[in-house]
Amino acid sequence: MVFRQRKGKSKLTLQCPPELLAQLKAHREMQDAEREKVGDRWRDHDLVFATKLGTPIERTEDWKLWKTILKQAGVRDVRVHDARHTAATLLIEQGVNIRVVQQVLGHTRVTTTERYTHVSTPLMRDAGERLASALWGNS
Repeated sequence: MVFRQRKGKSKLTLQCPPELLAQLKAHREMQDAEREKVGDRWRDHDLVFATKLGTPIERTEDWKLWKTILKQAGVRDVRVHDARHTAATLLIEQGVNIRVVQQVLGHTRVTTTERYTHVSTPLMRDAGERLASALWGNS
């Protein structure tokens, strides 16, 4: 596992949805129980997700788990990184300003964020309806 600093020099602060926060707290409680169970064998790296001994999860194991999760969820095979593109697109679909999406993703330049977002069918449909309304007064 490779530990590295963020590409930029600034710290990234995110707003955590209450549902996710509850899941993270539950995960932390399970991790605390694991820490107590293994005692002195625990190696603290201050990680949110770690092995049962507190050490970093190996890339290959993380990849296998990701593939298992995708299969169980019945979704197509994608990279973990693709989830960032999905998040960016979903935020744009929800009407979140692109500058806010830029901050959420931790991008220095908005042009990077623009590459992460994809035009979805609902957005295309909305654009078509707005054009029809402008041209023919349809609503």
